[in-house]
Amino acid sequence: MFTEELKAFRRLGFRHVLLQALNFASVIASGLMIWKGLGLITNSESPIVVVLSGSMEPAFYRGDLLFLTNPAAERYHNGDITVYKVPGADIPIVHRVLETHDGKSRGSSPIVQRLLTKGDNNEVNDIELYRGLDYLERKHIVGKVRGFLPYIGYVTIAMNDFPQLKYALLGGLGLLALVQRE
Repeated sequence: MFTEELKAFRRLGFRHVLLQALNFASVIASGLMIWKGLGLITNSESPIVVVLSGSMEPAFYRGDLLFLTNPAAERYHNGDITVYKVPGADIPIVHRVLETHDGKSRGSSPIVQRLLTKGDNNEVNDIELYRGLDYLERKHIVGKVRGFLPYIGYVTIAMNDFPQLKYALLGGLGLLALVQRE
């Protein structure tokens, strides 16, 4: 099936293969720089996230791609849709702010804003998800949702649900980068 491609790969020579590998590495590095640049501009560790559950239906559905910002000077209000990450949890959660409170953080003197959130499609608030915290604080917030593209994130969900697909796509892209002649 791939005999012609393998013959072509052998004919290319070491220098050409090395050049293609460097081109592939530069594409990956450019993507990482763009991601980090977006993070700096939006003040968010993850400026783009994918909705992984149905807890925010009908506002957002599984597979929607969300765009976030997290301006340091901006306060959160009831009704804002936030993405938060609690200590010990790997996956950020997208939910709506239900209540806001001003108070002192444990062991510190400055006044901090505390948030209580809830998924639109959930019956109860998120206190059980906070892993021992009473409220969320600013340090737990990844960002506020500013926009979305519906269903675009299904590619990410498919790659997480089927790891073989992820490895096949990455391997195929790497092979194409090495075999490409221009």
